Amino acid sequence: MDQEVIGEALIVVGDATETVDTLYPYYRLIEAGIRPVVIAPEKRRYQMVLHEVKPGWTITKEWEGYSIEADLAFSEVDESKYLGIFFSGGRAPEYIRYDEDLVRMTQYFFAEGKPIASVCHGVEIPAYADCVRGRRMATVPKCRFDLESCGGIYVDEACVIDDNLVSGRTYHDSGHFVGPWIKMMEASAAETR
Repeated sequence: MDQEVIGEALIVVGDATETVDTLYPYYRLIEAGIRPVVIAPEKRRYQMVLHEVKPGWTITKEWEGYSIEADLAFSEVDESKYLGIFFSGGRAPEYIRYDEDLVRMTQYFFAEGKPIASVCHGVEIPAYADCVRGRRMATVPKCRFDLESCGGIYVDEACVIDDNLVSGRTYHDSGHFVGPWIKMMEASAAETR
């Protein structure tokens, strides 16, 4: 039996997006009856990566992960059609944050108060879009500078909720922050029925 789809949510990716950061919310959305729509600079297949600080290492090691197909290019997105947006981690945000269409839709979700989730390096996108000023967020410690330099407030917790914004530090926090983000979208979808 097919599950009823209550709406759609955007998942932002690029090459070197973190695999677990991306796939955990992707499949949780499906379970919740929210269709995940993967968006990226172009409509094509993207190579994801696995990131981990190995024991004895002081920096992140990277391996190739699965790949994922983008449903739409950033330029094709009508952001008003979606319940929420998710900024995945990995190295991709560092490169894709400058895309004018991505900046436009990021600013839209913040301005409209729609549910937003971010993990790890995902913070670099709303930070660049000038949307984190005065907002409390979790992120990986090495992105604390990006957040604070753009006026955000760093919080070292597994789930930080600041109004419509939900964030976690790394994929290790997915079980803590993805659920509250989905609940926000479920409530939003119920209001519009």
